[in-house]
Amino acid sequence: MRTGGENVTTLHYGLVNPDTLRSHDGLSFLKGIIAGEFPQPPISEVLGFHLAEAEPNRVVFEGLPELRHYNPIGTVHGGFAATLLDSALACAIYTTMQKGDSWTTLELKLNYVRPLTKDTGPVRAEGRIIHRGRSVATSEGDLKDLSGKLYAHATTTCMVFPAKS
Repeated sequence: MRTGGENVTTLHYGLVNPDTLRSHDGLSFLKGIIAGEFPQPPISEVLGFHLAEAEPNRVVFEGLPELRHYNPIGTVHGGFAATLLDSALACAIYTTMQKGDSWTTLELKLNYVRPLTKDTGPVRAEGRIIHRGRSVATSEGDLKDLSGKLYAHATTTCMVFPAKS
């Protein structure tokens, strides 16, 4: 995890133009983000997380819950966990996309198991494909700390839009 140790790659943030996005399949685009060829998305900078791993049917995002993520009741806002899981689950599906394909989330179901705090330390959201159909895909995932303690788990359903020939 990129938490300030040795050999840390500096992350850069931004957007790519739509033509660049369409010219890559999902997995190669995600691997390009990890390699620094493409920027991490702006939401990653805002919330302090990044894409860490991508392989066929599986993606991992890493983040660090901090005081800046707190809600009024004294824990990390649930939106932090939801954003990491939404990103991991949707991008797991994105690893299956061909050049020009697109997708959007139809539904996200999230279960919180225990609260995150600024003392939790780094967390990892892993998304895994359950089913990839022609027009609908589903994935599941979990949010755990580095010792493997579960904080939340989720499922998603995405609509798939094949590239127009």
